[in-house]
Amino acid sequence: MTRTAPAGRDEGAATRLLRAVAVGTIVLPALLFALFTWQGWRLALDETRARLSGTADLVLEHAIKVFETQELVGAQVAEMLRGSDVDGARAQADTLHLRLQSLRQRLSQIEDIWIIDAAGRPIVAAAVPTVPADMDVRDREYFRFHFDHAEGRPATELGQTYVGPVIRGRVRGATFFQITWRVANAAGFDGVIVVSVRPGYFQEFYARLAAETGFNATLIRQDGSILARYPRPAQGLEALPPSGRLAAAIAANPESGEFRAVSIFDGVERIVRYRHLPRYPVYVTTAAAVETIRQRWLADAASHLAFGVPVTLALFVVTLFALARTRRESAALARLRAESRLREDTEAQLRQSQKMDAIGRLTGGVAHDFNNLLTVVTGNLDLALRRLGDSGDPRVRRGITGALEGARRAATLTQRLLAFARQQPLDPKPTDANRLVAGMSDLLRRTLGEVVEVETVLAGGLWPVFVDGPQLENALLNLAVNARDAMADGGKLTIETANAHLDEAYARTHDEVIAGQYVLIAVSDTGGGMPPEVIARAFDPFFTTKPLGEGTGLGLSQVYGFVKQSGGHVKIYSEPGQGTAVKIYLPRHAAARRDGGLDQPADAPAAATDRALGRGRTVLVVEDDPGVRAVSVECLADLGYRVLEAGDGAAALDILDANPAITLLFTDVILPHGMNGRHLADEARRRRPDLAVLFTTGYTQNAIVHNGMLDAGVDMIGKPFTIGEVARKLAQMQGRGA
Repeated sequence: MTRTAPAGRDEGAATRLLRAVAVGTIVLPALLFALFTWQGWRLALDETRARLSGTADLVLEHAIKVFETQELVGAQVAEMLRGSDVDGARAQADTLHLRLQSLRQRLSQIEDIWIIDAAGRPIVAAAVPTVPADMDVRDREYFRFHFDHAEGRPATELGQTYVGPVIRGRVRGATFFQITWRVANAAGFDGVIVVSVRPGYFQEFYARLAAETGFNATLIRQDGSILARYPRPAQGLEALPPSGRLAAAIAANPESGEFRAVSIFDGVERIVRYRHLPRYPVYVTTAAAVETIRQRWLADAASHLAFGVPVTLALFVVTLFALARTRRESAALARLRAESRLREDTEAQLRQSQKMDAIGRLTGGVAHDFNNLLTVVTGNLDLALRRLGDSGDPRVRRGITGALEGARRAATLTQRLLAFARQQPLDPKPTDANRLVAGMSDLLRRTLGEVVEVETVLAGGLWPVFVDGPQLENALLNLAVNARDAMADGGKLTIETANAHLDEAYARTHDEVIAGQYVLIAVSDTGGGMPPEVIARAFDPFFTTKPLGEGTGLGLSQVYGFVKQSGGHVKIYSEPGQGTAVKIYLPRHAAARRDGGLDQPADAPAAATDRALGRGRTVLVVEDDPGVRAVSVECLADLGYRVLEAGDGAAALDILDANPAITLLFTDVILPHGMNGRHLADEARRRRPDLAVLFTTGYTQNAIVHNGMLDAGVDMIGKPFTIGEVARKLAQMQGRGA
């Protein structure tokens, strides 16, 4: 009898859920309001900065036009002096006054125009008919500047421009700042042309801008002296401190920039944009008060809140009403939640496996046929080399050996692709990683050469792991060779082992990692290291940083595929110039023998490559590819077997029934006509329980491999194979009584 959960329990869960939804109708809108409000603040700042930048450009354009106008005025005054020196102009002072007065009246921004001689005495002015006879301007900042900066310019050209601070005039008491130019003659300094500019002209323009935009504007010398500002600064605040934010910003970016600071004029925090006037030691600034931006932002937020609160309350009331009807709807709601979780998990797994599936489809589609071709090539070359003997022509032997080596390298590339795609058949056993690493030390030293120092640091009490030992050795050898290539001038390779624990926080941030206990094997080098963009692609197939012809880009891909297929995790830690550490995490294996030891794989018996191995034995070879079948028949015949052959499963069963002397079935996993190698083996053993079976395949299939692991009790040799590999495998099987 099936027992069901009490209805009250489901209803209670649904009630709790709807209560959570009721809370969510308040919390979620609050969170959304906070999010949109924060986004609104960012948008308000961005909008203000854009408007501020446009206003700064407008203020800069206005200032440039005014200063260029003053430069034209100075040029006209210099033209008036053409043909005579400044002292000579005293004789025509009345005429010059009228002409200067006409210039001043046409330009409202000009307060006055002066011509000063080399002794600092005014000769003529635009605003007054007669200048005071005892007036001396040698103490003025602009006069000292031009007197100290001699330039060899003709008298008809303007010299270096100087912009002075705001001062109060001695004759009329007006407030202005001066733009001045040095006048020179053949003997040197001859005087100064002075144009006094009204700060009020700028302030009027800045006031109109402030009314339209709400932004402050300032005209300021590079040393911090304020030439014009709106609003006007208080008395005593005619200059900014040399260590202020504007000075620091100009030092960092002399032409233009932006900063945020509290104003010394009124204590208001503002965002400030500044621009430099070309050819002048003068800057313009525009500033927006942060509080004004905040008030506008708060007003917008309040309008959203006025709309959102009624809607939120309505949602809350509707949710409370729905809460009263939960007894009828709790079961459907629970199913909906379960389906939603399942869909999310499935989508996440699909996204994670898309990359691996693409490589798997590409690799699996060609691996079987490609390995069949390599089997034909490798097998025939191996047989030819074996039959050539030691007395054969050395040149022929070298040619066959070279071809055989090329075929083996091609087979290695295929195996690496299968490893990356997690489609290589693994034969895992409980393994002591310390013993495996220690056993590889001599091999690594011979492989890496004398320029690389190899050190192993093995942890005590290391947990066992359940892996394919030869594949782990191959992965470590790949990492060691990569490390050697990264240390062209020599260095140190360190292999460390340790017990490790990957927690839930780590697992959440790394795909396919399950929190738990692991055995860590770290391979570190002192090479040049890798930048982040190389680390991100290091495990991609065919990606390599080695020169053309020195790497396939499949070494790290094979390591990645093997570790993932073994249920582990691999991580690269590296920085340019600091070396590289590749850390392999393999799951801890808790199953050990009762005596506390590990089931280490038995040493393989010596390869039996003479005819005594198959003497008196009959083998049935089943292979649909004629070339591979011919190579297999030749290999087994060369080992002394009596060989029978078949092209598919049905023919093989007929031959098996007709020949009781057959003791070994050597069959491909993938066969035509609906009967694969596993089906053939099962049917053959049903008829002949004592029959030994050796599978061969170039591509992993679920017939004998599940979850990447060979089925228990299955013997397999991968394609392509050599006669020596077949002999060793058959010797192992005979040693077990198979």
